[in-house]
Amino acid sequence: MGNCKYCGQPAGFLRRQHKECAAKHDQGWRKMIDLAQQAAQGQGDINSLHSRISSIAAYSFVPAEQVNQAIITGWEQAAAHFIEDGNLSLEEEHQLTQFAAHFNLSQNELDQRGIYTQFVKGAVLREVMEGKIPERVKTDGQLPFNFQKSESLIWVFDGVDYYEDKTRRQYVGGSSGVSIRVAKGVYFRTGGFKGHPVETTERVHMGTGIMAVTNKHIYFTSPQKTFRVRLDKIVSFMPFSDGVGIQRDAATAKPQFFITGDGWFTYNLLMNVGNVE
Repeated sequence: MGNCKYCGQPAGFLRRQHKECAAKHDQGWRKMIDLAQQAAQGQGDINSLHSRISSIAAYSFVPAEQVNQAIITGWEQAAAHFIEDGNLSLEEEHQLTQFAAHFNLSQNELDQRGIYTQFVKGAVLREVMEGKIPERVKTDGQLPFNFQKSESLIWVFDGVDYYEDKTRRQYVGGSSGVSIRVAKGVYFRTGGFKGHPVETTERVHMGTGIMAVTNKHIYFTSPQKTFRVRLDKIVSFMPFSDGVGIQRDAATAKPQFFITGDGWFTYNLLMNVGNVE
């Protein structure tokens, strides 16, 4: 005979919970998160939030140590709601920042599922589109790039896969031909052609490394390849779900592709970064 993991009372043969207790737990947990989200969005009393959701936790068989997690999850859902339209306003940013500061929530706690990173990305895009240089990126150690004095670091992507389009040419339909003697020791070969050329293009992985974006350049470095591209020399951007492609303004330039894992942010950042001063 097992006991219910929620109320501790006998639950029946081979059972670990009462159906009613599980429903009360789930309903209470959702209510805790909803209240935290509303407060994070500025729609509830932030000062009484902790006591309110603690009371719900006690009534709903939710352990007291999970109250802080409910507050974090509420912040995450509020942040996701604010950035869902792709535009994080200054007021929304301040609201989320004040909520996190009130409960002493750390960046690591808020980034358990990558939501804090998305929140910062939204703020970076807003400032870039306003023509400002964001100062939100802090790196551990020195980056392997020699930035110019006139440029500022805006974002760094790690673990970026870099690809280039390579064109290969082969000949098809060739013939070995026939040798015809036209004089002593002289032969004329007919039909000895390679055929017609056929070109194929394939996307080749050139390395995995670090990509940095400044207000002047795209920088990339990997064990196999290191280079930089001037933003004002890029004539087109190609958006992908997980990255972006660029085409430089040069007769021999081939398309280049950066797989960052977040194509929407990368594309919008590169499209607007040329506006910053």
